[in-house]
Amino acid sequence: MTDNVPFKHLYLVDGSGYIFRAFFGIPPMTRPDGTPVNAVFGFTNMLLKLRDDMEADGIAVIFDAGRSSFRMDIYEEYKSHRPEAPEDLIPQFALIREATDALNLPQIEMQGFEADDLIATYARQAKEKGIDVTIVSSDKDLMQLVEPGISMMDPMKNKIIGPDEVFEKFGVQPDKVVDVQALAGDSVDNVPGVPGIGIKTAAQLITEYGDLESLLERAGEIKQPKRREKLQDNAEMARISKQLVTLKQDVPVEVPLEGFATREPVAEVLRPFLEVNAFRSLLARMAKRLGDTPMEVADEAASEDGDPEYELVQDEEALVKWIADAKLKGTVAVDTETTSLDAMSANLVGISLSTGGNKACYIPLDHIAISESGDGGLDLLGGSADRPKQIPKARAIELLKPLLEDPSVLKIGQNIKYDMVIFAQNGISVSPVDDTMLLSYVLEGGMHGHGMDELAELHLDHTTIKFKEVAGTGKSQVTFDKVSLDKALDYAAEDALITYRLHAALKPRLVPEKMATVYETIERPLVKVLADMEQRGIKADRPFLHRLSNNFAQRLVDLQSEIHEIAGEPFTIGSPKQLGEVLFDKLGLPGGKKGKSGSYSTGADILEGLAAEGHTLPTKVLEWRQLSKLKSTYTDALQDQINSKTGRVHTSYAQAVASTGRLSSSDPNLQNIPVRTEEGRKIRDAFIAEDGYKLLSVDYSQVELRLVAEIAKEDALRQAFIDGQDIHAITAHQVFDTPIEGMDPMIRRQAKAINFGIIYGQSAFGLAASLGISRKDAKDYIDAYFGRFPGIKRYMEETKEFAHKYGYVKTLFGRHIHVPSINEKNPMRKNFGERAAINAPIQGTAADIIKRAMIRMPTALDNADLSAKMLLQVHDELIFEVPEAEVEATSEVVRSVMENACDPVLKLSIPLTADAGVGRSWGEAH
Repeated sequence: MTDNVPFKHLYLVDGSGYIFRAFFGIPPMTRPDGTPVNAVFGFTNMLLKLRDDMEADGIAVIFDAGRSSFRMDIYEEYKSHRPEAPEDLIPQFALIREATDALNLPQIEMQGFEADDLIATYARQAKEKGIDVTIVSSDKDLMQLVEPGISMMDPMKNKIIGPDEVFEKFGVQPDKVVDVQALAGDSVDNVPGVPGIGIKTAAQLITEYGDLESLLERAGEIKQPKRREKLQDNAEMARISKQLVTLKQDVPVEVPLEGFATREPVAEVLRPFLEVNAFRSLLARMAKRLGDTPMEVADEAASEDGDPEYELVQDEEALVKWIADAKLKGTVAVDTETTSLDAMSANLVGISLSTGGNKACYIPLDHIAISESGDGGLDLLGGSADRPKQIPKARAIELLKPLLEDPSVLKIGQNIKYDMVIFAQNGISVSPVDDTMLLSYVLEGGMHGHGMDELAELHLDHTTIKFKEVAGTGKSQVTFDKVSLDKALDYAAEDALITYRLHAALKPRLVPEKMATVYETIERPLVKVLADMEQRGIKADRPFLHRLSNNFAQRLVDLQSEIHEIAGEPFTIGSPKQLGEVLFDKLGLPGGKKGKSGSYSTGADILEGLAAEGHTLPTKVLEWRQLSKLKSTYTDALQDQINSKTGRVHTSYAQAVASTGRLSSSDPNLQNIPVRTEEGRKIRDAFIAEDGYKLLSVDYSQVELRLVAEIAKEDALRQAFIDGQDIHAITAHQVFDTPIEGMDPMIRRQAKAINFGIIYGQSAFGLAASLGISRKDAKDYIDAYFGRFPGIKRYMEETKEFAHKYGYVKTLFGRHIHVPSINEKNPMRKNFGERAAINAPIQGTAADIIKRAMIRMPTALDNADLSAKMLLQVHDELIFEVPEAEVEATSEVVRSVMENACDPVLKLSIPLTADAGVGRSWGEAH
């Protein structure tokens, strides 16, 4: 050791750089109490990895103490226009300091000095004592410090930055970097520099004249007039800029180098920190160091010991071995590679498997690409000139079918519903299954996304290969069958291996976190139900859509003529800018407000307000917009989405998107078809039953209002539902003291708006807007409502209090719905979080109920010897295709299942009721 310093190599970590890289590199995530922790997680993870990988025996983390520094005395505008830290990051700064302490690392900061100055000072001190220094940062401002014995390391690229890399960045050696920066300035830090001179020009000038002072003294020799003039006019600013960019190497630091010797974390400090912040993957990874048994995480949960072993399976003998291994293990991760995200039209290209450890394989079935070198290499192995060697698809399917249908072997997938549909198209009914996406969704719904890339980063500290890396982007992107097998192997096999590891990390958490019931009785069994529905699809009447589209087109032409006539001139109706000018400049309508772009706002709220005041043009424009959307989004697009083989539309249901548990529909989205207008309702008439069948629509009646009364324990409302009374009339009677007999329909409408507004946490402002009344009247209505139904008010306050404390709310079935914005400092986002918290238990319980009904439905229909098939789910409604002779019997069974969906887990004091409708089309049935 040197001069009593107990290490030979020192790492100086740019903590501030780590913070921002972590914040912007890790998707939003919160700990159970709602505090954002994505930067804390990323920072902790990065430091742990650095400690494991570094070759140094000394380390310190250097932070900025604040925004002010001595440089502001030199130049008042220095860093003056830097934006404030993001709202989500501010509460994480203190936690990041806690993370550094928990890792038993020295952390240094000093008021009046920037982290870079402290790094420069410690680097100089260490160099003078003969200690090698590595600055862990990619900050260009620190590159001036690079010299023999002092290097930098980019932690993201794991790349050493030495003199050559500095020259590549600045065009000069490190000792001249400050001269170049002084000339070029820095817009980020508001270092002025010399106008018009960039890095390249500055490097040329410094190389030619030696240094900044020599350049400024000889500026009159420069031949280019403008450059000469700018240098002469801004010479003093260049000198000031050099002071700003030059790092101080003599800061009177208080903590000596001797305190930077590497120390192991103290288990009693690190463990509680990781537990409080719910960093389970890090707890599992650190278990041995902490002297713990991994937190109920299987040995393979996040193990990355050793390099992955990927095998390309191109013959039957190898495939049979993998199948035998999977049967012996009893668990196998499965993933498919295809030519499309649309499972009903996709071609199966290959299958990947993993049985854990570091092993995974890829079985190519329909690739046409040889290796990039063009010589076949790894890929060809006996294949033809344009196709690599592969097991014939039919034979591979024949070999895999018994494994994938074996009830004793668990098949694990990430969004396995997609793979189940793909396999079903190839004659395989995959069962039983687990889904890592749904495990994550049940455990941490609302905290973050649940895609594989994000989960791998969060739980395994692994960055996955992205699809674009193997298939390209934009117009040059190819389908997976054209990806060479050397690339396909790593990409596809990794998917299976990561899925297996995620399963090992997530599944054991269900029981201790009391989420097993939600996963095992709702989400997991629903996968097969949805996969079957997606494959069935619903028949669409193409000629009807075509006629409706033509009708809309003609009406749009007529509307355009009317609008132009009212405006007195032709203009592009779809252009907000032109529309605003016509409305507010030409016609002089009131309420015109210009946005930052300088154009008038012409959103729906603006036009609806003008229309309510009796202005004709906004009314016609609203009608034009609605028809345009219906035509483009539905009548035109749906024709293209009819499957050519089945003649049906096959929507895709997503289970892990809405935090409340609601399903969402896409390609096409059949849940957002507008039904409040006559034109919108006509779209549903395009969905029809096959000949000899009818469509049966069964819809829960006011299920969310019933659940409000149930959850809030509001006796007056509960009794009204038990007695089968008109709940909106009862509310009007209670709130407005209006007799039920002969009630004015407008009064009932106002009560209905209050009932539904309360569910969504609507404010007096929102209710006033929806009813067209004053905000004072709206407030009086709400106050009267809470006066008559105090249980509702109590529920809302208690729910907000619970959400603030724990960061989530619960459905009646125990589903946790995390509300990340509940503890935001920003009042608008906090209020949004509180409204979401109020609504989530209600909407979430309703979603759980209809999911339970859907799961029971196939068995109930089979037991009744009925052949009806469930086709669609739209919020509180289920749609079935039923033989005409079985309509009445099917209706009874479906209504019974839906009305009793809570039994036996949950006994409601209020009955659920379901209303049925029948018709040749969905519109007629609904």
